[in-house]
Amino acid sequence: MPLVSTKGAASAQGFGEFSQASGSVNYIEDVFSCFLYTGNGSTQTITNGIDLAGKGGLVWCKSRSATGNNGLTDTVRGTGNSSTTSGELYTNTTTAPGTTPGMRYSDVTSFNSNGFGLSYVTSTENENGITYVSWTFREQAKFFDIVTYTGTGSNTTIAHNLGSVPGCIIIKSTSTAGDWYIYHQSLGNTQVLNFNTDPAFTGATYWNNTTPTSTVFSVGTGAPNQSGETYVAYIFAHNAGGFGLTGTDNVISCGSFSTDSGGKATVNLGYEPQWVMFKRTDSSSFGNWYMIDNMRGFTNPSGSSWLWANASNAEQTGINFAPESTGFNINFTGPANFIYIAIRRGPMEVPTVGTSVFSPIASAAAGGTQLTTNFPVDLQMYGIRAGDAANITTSDRLRGVSTTSTAGGNFIVTSSTAAETGGSYTRQWGNTGFVMPAGIGSQDGIFWNFQRAPSFMDVVCYTGTGSAMTVAHNLTVVPELMIVKNRDVSQNWDVYSATLGATRYLVLNTTAGNSSPFAGSWNNTAPTASVFTVGTANSASGNNFVAYLFATCAGVSKVGSYTGTATTLQINCGFTAGSRFVLIKRTDSTGDWYVWDSARGIVAGNDPYLLLNSTAAEVTSTDYVDTYNAGFELTSTAPAGINASGGSYIFLAIA
Repeated sequence: MPLVSTKGAASAQGFGEFSQASGSVNYIEDVFSCFLYTGNGSTQTITNGIDLAGKGGLVWCKSRSATGNNGLTDTVRGTGNSSTTSGELYTNTTTAPGTTPGMRYSDVTSFNSNGFGLSYVTSTENENGITYVSWTFREQAKFFDIVTYTGTGSNTTIAHNLGSVPGCIIIKSTSTAGDWYIYHQSLGNTQVLNFNTDPAFTGATYWNNTTPTSTVFSVGTGAPNQSGETYVAYIFAHNAGGFGLTGTDNVISCGSFSTDSGGKATVNLGYEPQWVMFKRTDSSSFGNWYMIDNMRGFTNPSGSSWLWANASNAEQTGINFAPESTGFNINFTGPANFIYIAIRRGPMEVPTVGTSVFSPIASAAAGGTQLTTNFPVDLQMYGIRAGDAANITTSDRLRGVSTTSTAGGNFIVTSSTAAETGGSYTRQWGNTGFVMPAGIGSQDGIFWNFQRAPSFMDVVCYTGTGSAMTVAHNLTVVPELMIVKNRDVSQNWDVYSATLGATRYLVLNTTAGNSSPFAGSWNNTAPTASVFTVGTANSASGNNFVAYLFATCAGVSKVGSYTGTATTLQINCGFTAGSRFVLIKRTDSTGDWYVWDSARGIVAGNDPYLLLNSTAAEVTSTDYVDTYNAGFELTSTAPAGINASGGSYIFLAIA
């Protein structure tokens, strides 16, 4: 007779409203969060948008800057307190929470409708000054489930509510010390893994030689089913669909891969991952359980940061494990066999409010000052506003940024052909903003901050083949503006505009108008909602490239074109409260790449602007762009660069 599981009792900010009722649309941002924070040795609230109070789930915390246990606390067993024996489990030890009340209860003290609360009890999750990462898994059909049961010592089936066949099941005794027992669908029902043992090993008694179903899983006569012992099982789905507008999108995969003799492998998930845990299964060598995520540094093509589920070690950096638009690449060791759990990158929901995905910040704050965007930054363009070298640089999470206060990231200068270079200053990026770099603190600067989101903006890294090639992207709609740069060598920034088509291109770092027809940039092929095409000019063999893709997103962004009048001209973008960012380029003749934003001022009077193609200081004495609720307005005094009679222009505006 199956044993019934015991259950415990949000929307991402700025994205559209949705219901969590049965049959409603689900997105990965509703059910999974990777959140960075710093311990304070007291109390604090982690607001990550995950409804743990109403839906239930698991909070997994790990210290980054110091050694510390992997602490797991779930809503089914509870946080523990002075009168209970529940509390946190450690994946890097075999111990149980304890049989003595209050022996080990968690720093996680509450499960909230939009995250969880912390205190300071065990030092596992909230020690003062230590940096941490938390991974929150919400219970949701076709994603994740939690089951508790009592062992019988005989072959037993355990009911679950995953709503699909499990891809991975992680089980731990909660009443006595003992191993973690892990089922993975790639190894089958006669193999078992442990966090604390290197290779996979055979044992028919663990899963009773029986593959899980969409309603039950089986345990045999021994561990993890010792008579009278209590257990918790964390159950992960595999390619079960259930997400997105159609309900068919996968958000979690439990698979396997093999590296070649050079240690390389490419894994196709059908989506870009934000979190991957993987382990070698064929040898005791390299047997650690690696955990990588995009908030701490899941970077392309190399240099990703990792923690170990089976060890207390602090975070380390440098592994060659890189995300791609449809999966990931690894260059590790080989030939070897591995299993993995991968979770899709979010957000999946199309934004409806511009402030949820774009934030302009003008600041001269001192180095070390926290600046807030209210969303994780994926792309940041920074410009110095005064001086003879007002360079504008681009940094993005996918190429690598600092998420601690000890290292700089990579940047490229928009007005230069120069290759990517490493930062000489810190830039601590987190879930809700970033820290003012010490190297540019107290200087007047402007930060344009973007979050990747469907229909709005995407960042893609790829490696050239030396021939025309297609590159996958996750914009989910056809890109209307693409900006591409070779990261490895000196080369122009090529710009694709849907207005000009795939036979022409613009150059971000010059004033040139659209060139004569040329196949080298886009191979005369327009992009689609899933791929874009580059020619040989943007596909040098072995070179790494970055591409920034933009599209029109109703009420959020507008990529468009207009014809100048030399008189007052209103550009309707479909907005309701005007534009907070305006980029304009003349295409039928030479012209600069002008940028205005609301942080520096888009008002009825003078409006400061910078040029992406120039190191010239900000111009503050002109009134070329004015406010207009539906978009932006060009004044009659605007120069030929943005409003010549009969001139042709393209623009990007963000509400």
